[in-house]
Amino acid sequence: MVDQDWELPGKAKALKLRAVVFQALRDFFAQRGFLEVETPVRIPASAPEAHIETVASGDWFLHPSPELCMKRLLAAGYEKIFQICKCFRGGERGDLHLPEFTMLEWYRVNCDYHILMKDCEALITAAAAAAGRPSVIHWRGETINLAPPWERLTVREASSRYAGVDSDEALRQDRFNEILVEAVEPRLGKKAPCFLYEYPAALGSLARLKSGDPRVAERFELYIAGLELANAFSELTDPTEQRRRFEVVQRERVLAGETVPPSPESFLAALGRMPEAAGIALGLDRLVMLLVDADRIDAVVAFPPELL
Repeated sequence: MVDQDWELPGKAKALKLRAVVFQALRDFFAQRGFLEVETPVRIPASAPEAHIETVASGDWFLHPSPELCMKRLLAAGYEKIFQICKCFRGGERGDLHLPEFTMLEWYRVNCDYHILMKDCEALITAAAAAAGRPSVIHWRGETINLAPPWERLTVREASSRYAGVDSDEALRQDRFNEILVEAVEPRLGKKAPCFLYEYPAALGSLARLKSGDPRVAERFELYIAGLELANAFSELTDPTEQRRRFEVVQRERVLAGETVPPSPESFLAALGRMPEAAGIALGLDRLVMLLVDADRIDAVVAFPPELL
């Protein structure tokens, strides 16, 4: 067997900066009164989602996100919580993807996704400052100015500007993801970070619909230099509607011949007690990639799967 540990010493600089950034993130939340929580990695059921493959662990699953358990904590009375943890998704491997990756999630009650945009501006600016990059970062030849406020662009505006198509029509033609990935995403956040928001309602399965315009969900994704970094939304708190949405996804997975995970009944039972809230998931491996100007995600983790 070939000894591949020769790669590890070359990662020392990136791994040291990773540790500095993680500590800065914890300090950021502690200063703002958030409680760091830890929830189980192995769960009996996850939220059914169209494009996420869960990883089996015996009769249970390795969580693709700590979302469901963290929302149950909100329903139990916790108001401001965050977690840094490992997450697992099947079939994900590439320059920007790992099947086991590190996620930061935080949730706040009595707020919406607009407040989380401001959280992102403050948090990433703080992380960059801790990494010695207080005002700009450089990634893949782009120079990104971190001074807030960052650009806010609706999905409809972005589809029209960069692809010349209407986002609703793209969805009807089943071309939305194709257009987003090929025409829109590469152009987002090139000079400054960009919040892409107001996704079509059908693409916000756990998100609240926008008051006054139920065609769109109160959801955003954060892009920096064309790289998707975070996904956030104002939370849906209606268990009946949430169950209906889960059932739609489960039927779609059946028709596609995909594995259908069980329904997360404990989460649905708690959802009706959850107050108005918003939550966000941010990929920490990708954040460190941006801060060290690494082309591949392998450079910022000690052991990608091929080294095990």
